Amino acid sequence: MPSNRLRLLACQIAIPPTPTVEERDRHVLRIASAIETRCQDQPVDLIVLPELSTVDYSRETFDRLSDIAELLDGTTVGVFKALARRCDATVVFGMPRIGDDGGFHICHMAAGPDGNLLGHYDKLHVAQFGASMEKEYFKRGNHLFAFDVNGISIAPIICYDIRVPELTRTLAVDRDVQLILHCGAYARDESFDNWHDFAVTRAVENQVFFLSLNRAGPDYGASLFCPPWIDNDHPPTRFPEHDEAFLVLDIDTELLRSVRSDYTFLGDRLDSYTTLKLFEG
Repeated sequence: MPSNRLRLLACQIAIPPTPTVEERDRHVLRIASAIETRCQDQPVDLIVLPELSTVDYSRETFDRLSDIAELLDGTTVGVFKALARRCDATVVFGMPRIGDDGGFHICHMAAGPDGNLLGHYDKLHVAQFGASMEKEYFKRGNHLFAFDVNGISIAPIICYDIRVPELTRTLAVDRDVQLILHCGAYARDESFDNWHDFAVTRAVENQVFFLSLNRAGPDYGASLFCPPWIDNDHPPTRFPEHDEAFLVLDIDTELLRSVRSDYTFLGDRLDSYTTLKLFEG
């Protein structure tokens, strides 16, 4: 595995109420301006925003998805494509997307430094517990999405997707993804306290870099960046508990190569576990 590197700007952003198109657009322009200012001071290769980064997570806003959700060639996509060109970086962002059938998806997409859209991912597992209400508004996706930056393979997953281990295992083992962008809207409900445990587990069991990025705010925050190996001497990077934060993170696949060389449990897996017989004593 050759050593490839990239610098990642992870944006734990605050999102105000956005029940109208005008409020959505005002928020998107503020965030784009804040990101561009930071990139002028410290150039990066990859910029990442959380789940539904263009709108607040509320019934009031979701009830107006017919107005606020967008197509892949909508206003928001145009803003982030232009930001990608100006920052000479790949920008990964989330928004409510209008599907081909007129339904709505929780979507994450990537715009390359040339301003072209690289692709999109629709959330596979929509949540309906705690503060979540997604099954009332959104349809699940039906495909994976991966892209490269500086020779590093990257794939997004979204919030509740982290609870299903087969998804990250498929990306890491079958698709050779090295960096997983887990973009969420983690409210401080009953699922919040064990979210970090899932993030650490997904990073270590799959030996990948794992960014678990939340939005900011009194009911959100506490994003986490996990390297492919974690112990007392190599802890994850923790974001502020509530405040907006823009953190630059370094990704180097030499670390991933070293971890997989020292700890060989991915290579030690059996080809199949479903064919093993159950011992009955």
